[in-house]
Amino acid sequence: MDRDETPGLRTSVLDSTVALSFAHRVRFTRRSLDPANPALREVFAHDAAVRDRRAVVVLDGGFAAANPAFDTQLRAYAAAHAPSMPALVETVVVPGGEAAKHDTRVADLVVELVERHRIDRKSFVIAVGGGAVLDAAGYGAAIAHRGVRLVRLPTTTLAQDDAAMGVKNGVNRFGKKNFVGAFAVPHAVLCDELLLATLPDAVFRAGFSEAVKIALLKDPALFAAIERDAARIAARELDAASPVIRASAHLHLRHIVDGGDPFEANEARPLDFGHWAAHRLESMSAHAVSHGDAVALGLLLDCRYSNLKGWLSDADHARIRAAISGLGLPMRHPLLADAGALLRGLEEFREHLGGRLTITMLRGIGQGFEVHELDAELVRRAAAELA
Repeated sequence: MDRDETPGLRTSVLDSTVALSFAHRVRFTRRSLDPANPALREVFAHDAAVRDRRAVVVLDGGFAAANPAFDTQLRAYAAAHAPSMPALVETVVVPGGEAAKHDTRVADLVVELVERHRIDRKSFVIAVGGGAVLDAAGYGAAIAHRGVRLVRLPTTTLAQDDAAMGVKNGVNRFGKKNFVGAFAVPHAVLCDELLLATLPDAVFRAGFSEAVKIALLKDPALFAAIERDAARIAARELDAASPVIRASAHLHLRHIVDGGDPFEANEARPLDFGHWAAHRLESMSAHAVSHGDAVALGLLLDCRYSNLKGWLSDADHARIRAAISGLGLPMRHPLLADAGALLRGLEEFREHLGGRLTITMLRGIGQGFEVHELDAELVRRAAAELA
């Protein structure tokens, strides 16, 4: 419509709402590279022209070292299902862990591979690794041609129960977590519990901090299961651990898909419960503290803060501490003694979020709520107890 304003001037208003629809394909399976297992083939099945597509594979260096036969097995699977799979034109091994996100080198490499092999927008980047490799490779896929199809094969607990479900990709810059990145829905995610088999014990356990987080926010029954089976999960008993991984992934996925804000345009990000301090601890430690361990410490901090404020009961607070301890996750870290440095993370968190500061706290297990400011002295007290 046209609107008259100052005499002689007219503004044409063409405002519209853009509604987008994406398919978010997630599969959980076992023995995904056994040619008898159709799960990997089926994530490409909707594309009638898939035999004409090409794919590059980005492989986490830590996973590759522990699983030297993986690339051969992947190629054998692709050959066995050749009419239904893209052609695998090159596999590159990149640094695993947070080193993958220290700069844009992994993302730049993905862009170079897309150009070198003439990967078009309907062809694929297959990222195999932990959350950091998925983030960095996903960022490269998101910016090449403004978006090449990304298939994620997560190889860590944290990636399977949380990171791979998301639509975020990015790398760290200026000492800040995920400062540069892009939102892009993956073409598919395939989680195979056997890909976790070679993880070091500490890395396996660390991923369960995200399961505790989502259970505390959304599912008291899941928290009770984690609480009950914490020792068995820490001992890597898959009949206890696998249901928790899948339940956590499902809750993360449903929040993203059903929450109405997948690209985080609004202020509230409840899935970042415990993360304002976690991201700061990672930066303060130069990423010597892993993301999973940092989230455990961030949860302990925010739960103690909620307890000190009188929101969270002593009984629930004790249950949360016991569950985190039972999982073998860290219960304290000396960097938390530097509360001043820790608190500077609040402004970084607000900037990354946009708008006013929004932090999730707990009134009870399964009862999260939002606050827009923190009492610095209570944060200092809670942090000192955990240092």
